[in-house]
Amino acid sequence: MKKTPIDIWVTDPLSSFLGRQTTSGIVLFVAALVALVLANSPFADAYHHLWHNEFSVGFNDFIISKTLHHWINDGLMAVFFFVIGLELKREIMAGELRNPRDALLPIMAGVGGMIVPALIYLAFNPSGDANDGWGIPMATDIAFALGIISLLGNRVPLSLKVFLTALAIADDLGAVLVIAVFYTSHIDVMSLVVGAGFMILLVTSNLLGVRNILWYGLLGIGGLWMAFLLSGVHATIAAVLAAFTIPANVKISDKGFVSHIKALGDRFEAATSNDVTLVTDEQLHILEDIRAVAKEALTPLQRLEHAMHPLVAFVVMPVFALANAGISFPSDFLNQLANPVTLGVASGLLGGKVIGIMGMCYILIHFQWASFPEQTGWSHLFGAAMLASVGFTMSLFITELAFSDDALILQAKLGILLASLVGGAAGYYLLKRAG
Repeated sequence: MKKTPIDIWVTDPLSSFLGRQTTSGIVLFVAALVALVLANSPFADAYHHLWHNEFSVGFNDFIISKTLHHWINDGLMAVFFFVIGLELKREIMAGELRNPRDALLPIMAGVGGMIVPALIYLAFNPSGDANDGWGIPMATDIAFALGIISLLGNRVPLSLKVFLTALAIADDLGAVLVIAVFYTSHIDVMSLVVGAGFMILLVTSNLLGVRNILWYGLLGIGGLWMAFLLSGVHATIAAVLAAFTIPANVKISDKGFVSHIKALGDRFEAATSNDVTLVTDEQLHILEDIRAVAKEALTPLQRLEHAMHPLVAFVVMPVFALANAGISFPSDFLNQLANPVTLGVASGLLGGKVIGIMGMCYILIHFQWASFPEQTGWSHLFGAAMLASVGFTMSLFITELAFSDDALILQAKLGILLASLVGGAAGYYLLKRAG
């Protein structure tokens, strides 16, 4: 393939950088750091005011007005949850969650890593408004956790990365269920009925063999997501439901694909060419056929997940971090660290995750209901459990759902940042020694 200067100097280096597993974690970390710097700089007022600007969408008398902050958390994060839904469906169908025995250890470790943190938080905050934050320390930030583990390269067995990925996905599914059941403020039954109608349309489209992504986007965003937004059930749940309706089947088998491509390749080779850079009409039609065959050999679910991953990793999550991680540290910062909410969140993430994950792993392995991931031992699982305490994105998201009081939000975010920094550093150190 001929390389142009733009390929050599821009496209290839950029593709290489964006393709690394650590890159999304780095970008997310930089966005969070920028938010923290701005929130504690002379530009703090302008930074906070930016997210409270009203933004309206609609026509005639049907207008939805929300602050930019709400659009990011309700709208932009729906894209994040849509990709989570695609990943969940793929993992259940053909990934780490397909085989019940192989999936048992990470799934149950994920369950333990959700229940124990919530109980620890409730021990610090048994009553009052602060009690609503029990869901904050339950989730793992998969981008940060996998980004950190990838920094260790070959020192970490591949099986441990698979274990942590499956655990984080189980955590994400649990977080989605928690949001749907416990963090719904009010219910508009009529809107939910309309949403159910669009969900039936999406499922029916799948069963009928509709594979057009734009069709699913129209029904999913213009119908299901909008109905959930108006219903009171958090709109991100609609994104997960819509993802599960995306077709995950191919229209041509592997052998059929190879046969078609060989035949089309022979036709292209035999086609009359010209002496200029443009292809002939005959070659153009063959290339279009090759593209069509390649498209039918890939599932819409995988095409969509692959196409949307860069958008989520390098736009959605960094923008979310920029809008939500900006904590203006109070003058009594050290005193705030001793607050029950901050202690509950930090202890839940750091202590609860490790106790819950390691406890479940011990029970399953001790009774031989599950086995260690290949080439791993207790030191590896301990390091992975510590990395799971990095709850950044999902924990910040649930904080905004759990609290309306700015003081409680600040206290929870302090706990999240503290636990994520300590857990990330400790997990890296432990796995480096274990390797």
